[in-house]
Parts: sequence; structure tokens; C-alpha cells
Amino acid sequence: MDRTRLRRKPQRGSHDRAVIDAILDEALVCHVAFASDHGPLVLPTTFVRIADELYLHGAAGNAMLSALADGRDACLSVTLLDALVLARSAMHHSVNYRSVVVFGRAHRVEDPAHKRAVLAALLDKMEPARSTACRPPNDKELAATQVIALPLSEASAKARTGPPLPDEDEDAQLPYWAGVIPIVTTRGERVRA
Repeated sequence: MDRTRLRRKPQRGSHDRAVIDAILDEALVCHVAFASDHGPLVLPTTFVRIADELYLHGAAGNAMLSALADGRDACLSVTLLDALVLARSAMHHSVNYRSVVVFGRAHRVEDPAHKRAVLAALLDKMEPARSTACRPPNDKELAATQVIALPLSEASAKARTGPPLPDEDEDAQLPYWAGVIPIVTTRGERVRA
């Protein structure tokens, strides 16, 4: 598809579903862009991938989810920041990252059993086995929750790894540090509510 064709530095890109799925499964937050009634809008939200679809959830009256369920085009993106890449020259600083971009049109999940399964999968993505360690939504809560599915039929991944670009000859002897500073995201100690 033309929307997922990687134009800049295509060697960093991939349409391999295993690569795409691994990034999506690791990320906890995505950003969804769409044309709202008030102009372009980008909103962050949690999500879960199940097979060939991404699922988002929110209140039944959620404007973004309602607009997407009504057939508006969407662009969903995920980025995992892996490292800061510092060079001797300001021009060659960068970051190491893994990202996915998905284009498409979502549809509403109506079946209550399917909605329950999606919401359980979302909880389990946030914290393994969490869906069995809390009360599931009752019928009223389920009715107050909207779930939409975005197919992964139009998706691509892109990543940068490694050190800074090689120094220009005139920069190689400069006294500035150059290298990679890893970014590590970890879970902290639990804080009881």
C-alpha cells in the first residue's frame, strides 16, 4: 500500500508482521490521529493487539472512538524509545527507536462476549493475569464501554539502531563525548491504593 511505503531511509523499515506485532505487543500506549469535527486531532490511549486487529476502548460516548467507529480514516502510531544517540556534531545526534504506523478504518465491537475478551486481553497486557485478579465488568459497565477494532492490513514498522554516524574528518578529533545512552523503561515498586 502506498500509505505504508517507507520513503525516507527505507532500509530501516519493515512490513514483516512478526516485526510489527512484536513492537505493538511491547508498547503500552499508542497515538491515534483522525479528522475530528473540530479539525485534526491526535490522542494517546492504551490498546491491545489480538491476531490481526488492534483494539481501543473508552466510554460509550467517547468522541474519538465514535468518530472512528463511524468509518473515519485513522492513523495509529506507536514508538518505543531505546536510546539517545549523541555525536560530536550537533547535526548527527539521533535516537534509537522502534515504531509502527497503522492506517485504516475501525469498526465497533458489538458482541458482549467479544468485548469482554478484548477488555480482559487489555488488562493482561497492562499486567500479566490481571483480568483474573480483579472483578470483571458487569453488564452495566460493559454497556458503558465502547470497543473498536482497527485492522492491521495497512501497517509498517521502522527502527534505528546503533551508534552515531561516523564523524566528519574535521570532527573526529574534537574533545566531545559521542556514543549511545540506553533508555530503559522498568516497572517500579507497587504502591497500594
